[in-house]
Amino acid sequence: MRECNQCEGLWLDTVIFQLICADREHQSIVLGDALSTAGHHAPVAHDEQVRYIPCPHCKQLMNRINFANCSGVVVDVCKQHGTWFDRDELRQIVEFIRGGGMELSREKVTHELELQKEKLRTEAATISYRSTTITYSLDDERLGGLSAARGLLKFLQD
Repeated sequence: MRECNQCEGLWLDTVIFQLICADREHQSIVLGDALSTAGHHAPVAHDEQVRYIPCPHCKQLMNRINFANCSGVVVDVCKQHGTWFDRDELRQIVEFIRGGGMELSREKVTHELELQKEKLRTEAATISYRSTTITYSLDDERLGGLSAARGLLKFLQD
């Protein structure tokens, strides 16, 4: 865990962040620290320009992701090493988790998967119907062609 005294950002390695997400006791520590220092900070103006920052370990630019795809808290993540939280973002994520946000996120993902499955089933049924229709259509054309050929042969023989 690292903290920047200038911007009050926080770096957590992957294991520590997972512990905080999974354990209410660790969450209480985060919320307790946030509450005890909440009155001591001057508001920080957020820069509207998106900036990608390097991982403190590997120096590669980190990905910016919306935590749980629906929290509204965008954090910088290095999949191998950890997550950077701007001031108050970790507190916001803990509040999101405690407010049932992870369950909401899971329900949203489950719903999206069900919609995709249904779409695939519909597409498969449409393709199956079309191939059946094409087969019948081709068979009808062949039969019609054979009948025409028979008719022509009969005509020529007569």
